[in-house]
Amino acid sequence: MSTHTVLVTGSGRGIGRAIAVRLARSGWRVYGGVRTDVAAKDLAAESDLITPVKLDLTVPEHLDALDAVLPARLDALVHNAAVAVAGPIETLSRADMHEQFDVNLVGPLALTRAMLPRLRTARGRVVFISSINGRVSFPFTGIYNASKYATEAVADCLRVELRPFGVQVGLVEPGVIDTDPWHRMDQLIDDLEAGLDLGHRTLYAPHFAGERRLIPKLRRNAKPPERVAAAVERQLTRRRMRPRTLVGADARSILGMKVLLSTRGLDAVWARGLGV
Repeated sequence: MSTHTVLVTGSGRGIGRAIAVRLARSGWRVYGGVRTDVAAKDLAAESDLITPVKLDLTVPEHLDALDAVLPARLDALVHNAAVAVAGPIETLSRADMHEQFDVNLVGPLALTRAMLPRLRTARGRVVFISSINGRVSFPFTGIYNASKYATEAVADCLRVELRPFGVQVGLVEPGVIDTDPWHRMDQLIDDLEAGLDLGHRTLYAPHFAGERRLIPKLRRNAKPPERVAAAVERQLTRRRMRPRTLVGADARSILGMKVLLSTRGLDAVWARGLGV
């Protein structure tokens, strides 16, 4: 059985949980970052090879406490924890923007920096769970898109900077994945619209109507989280990591549109999709 070790952030549910469980079943010693005691208990019940660790990437003390939990060498770090701040960019507050980047970019970079001595020792690997949103920007998720674009830029940089140390870096870019937010998306859109002032609700009413028409179509093509977990395992076990791995036919189709269409052409696709 493998004695490889991995830290997976955001392991309490969805994609992160699927990654943690799959790697444990393959013999990895998994340290799964969770934010609540309930999530820790549920995750630990999945396998004796999973050790939950309290980890909110916006809390420096949680990062400091990892020294007492993790082994001296770490074979892999999987950055999965993320949030998605949605809404028309005009309506987003400075606090919204800080939350988006603190969780999706600043926190993962701080964790990477803290883990690099362990990763160098193991000549380990770093996987960032990005998104097709890291290559193509969609309306209503502009700040989330920006955080994923930034994640991809950082991964590209780290891939070269860490190369002399034998630490490989790669991205996994899923399309729509069947996780809890997609099950609640209709209510999330309703709540988002209700939270706007009257002026913005009026201005963006057609956009919200378009989003409501699009959601069922996107949800029908959602892939299970296990598809992402399988892609991560391949990244961690192949001889050389791929810089980027797309997950889902929708992700490949969207990237294909970006390659084939002009910028104005792609803008027109999103506008038609929203009916604006």
